[in-house]
Amino acid sequence: MTKKPSAIYPYTLQTIAVNMSNSEFKQAQIALFEQSAKNYGVANIKTKEWIFLAIFAVLGLGGLYYVKGYSTIIFWVMIVGVILYLIARTAGMKWYMKREFEKQMAEADMPEEMADIKLGVQKNGLVMNMPNPNAGNTHQKKGKGKKHTQMQMRNPANRQAVIPWSAVTSWDETGEFIFVMFEIQGNKGSQIIPKRMQNNKFPIDTLKKHLAEVKAKGIESEGLQQ
Repeated sequence: MTKKPSAIYPYTLQTIAVNMSNSEFKQAQIALFEQSAKNYGVANIKTKEWIFLAIFAVLGLGGLYYVKGYSTIIFWVMIVGVILYLIARTAGMKWYMKREFEKQMAEADMPEEMADIKLGVQKNGLVMNMPNPNAGNTHQKKGKGKKHTQMQMRNPANRQAVIPWSAVTSWDETGEFIFVMFEIQGNKGSQIIPKRMQNNKFPIDTLKKHLAEVKAKGIESEGLQQ
């Protein structure tokens, strides 16, 4: 088993290209769906739900044992209701989520900017470097002094942003990807980080360390609906 290369410096000196293809983007979406689908199993039913189910099950079984005749119908309804709820809460929910996910996947392609995005990790946050759609365009800028000379300024080829760690709302990981959800000034966003980037000295362990310091691992349901 080969050991993954790790950087001596735990942060990036410059941003590293993600180089994500459309097929890898869809692979990441499928991995995220399969990860989130685990939240709809029996193990994830809340304690309050189990209490109500147990009450109905006990009443139903007790009624069948002590009551005879046509009056037992209500107790059969209770037991069948418990079984149907468990099926709907697990297999039914998974089926519905899969159907909705497949509809979204059929219509969605990878955003164009993700093909050229570069990422970095610093102490203050996740650095994102992407092409500027207005690159090459010029704009007017007034110079200093009495004459206020007009200067032609050319827009840079790339634009850079830093997502503070405090802006992270949730995150999760699979065997191949890390998913980060964030919100800045009311605007929600997300970023997929392929773990293969560690081969290009992207500090995956440092990224996970900072994410774990602000949020426990696990994508929130609101983030999945973005």
